[in-house]
Amino acid sequence: MKIAVLAKQVPDTRNVGKDAMKDDGTVNRAALPAIFNPEDLHALEAALRLKEQTPETEIVLLTMGPVRAADILREGLFRGADGGVLLTDRKFAGADTLATSYAIARAMEKLNPDLIIAGRQAIDGDTAQVGPQVAEKLGMAQITYAEEIVACNGAEITVKRRLEHGVETVKGRLPLLVTVNASAPSCRPRNIRQTLKFKHAKTKSEIKALEEQAEKSQAAEDQEYLDFLHSRPFLNFSEWSADDIGGEETRFGLKGSPTKVKKIENVVFTAKESKRLSDSDADIEALVAELAANHTLG
Repeated sequence: MKIAVLAKQVPDTRNVGKDAMKDDGTVNRAALPAIFNPEDLHALEAALRLKEQTPETEIVLLTMGPVRAADILREGLFRGADGGVLLTDRKFAGADTLATSYAIARAMEKLNPDLIIAGRQAIDGDTAQVGPQVAEKLGMAQITYAEEIVACNGAEITVKRRLEHGVETVKGRLPLLVTVNASAPSCRPRNIRQTLKFKHAKTKSEIKALEEQAEKSQAAEDQEYLDFLHSRPFLNFSEWSADDIGGEETRFGLKGSPTKVKKIENVVFTAKESKRLSDSDADIEALVAELAANHTLG
């Protein structure tokens, strides 16, 4: 069985500052540290647990972004994935969820996995739309809000879903897409053997940059390192452009993104007034009445 895990490198929204957004309404990713989207790590763990049950399973991570997004592909390999694909092209820039899901769906048609697992949503957008949109574009069944993949026999999958008011268990036939909640088991740490094996893994663009550096420096150690990379094909990530996955160019990036940001405001919360209350019943009742009157409660 082949499992594709959708992963995204996201800005760390815990460190948002005044330069976090550009004037055109897009995220200024250069101003924020980049991390592996947390719920995508839960998705990777779900895939790794399936691989433990069926060792011949292959796990391939796919991410879309600039060349630096290869960092999370390496991170996935360190934790147990078998390979990675980087979707990178200037034509993908500025994509909303519609254009992003279109590009990923085209890549999935080329990758042809039996099962796609993704995090429920990314912390930079919080839309939870990309996974379901990919499934719709592929004409594939989907199971959302997964907390645990209970069983998978290669033809049918059983999933426990965490919903607002309880838990339900559902079954579906492969091929299928699953989105995973933050309540799912956390991803395991790096495996030392995997880390040593894949720490030098590179994309085509990264290798090209190293070749240019070696040509300029004429240093023997730079060429030796390139020879080392070329002699080990498993250290070369697949890197696909818009031309590699095909499709309509007008549906990629900004061209294919009907979502437009009209206005951005920096909201700063300030405490203009304070009120000191005692623990008396009268004060508590007065506070509740005030909160109900301004619709904070009810």
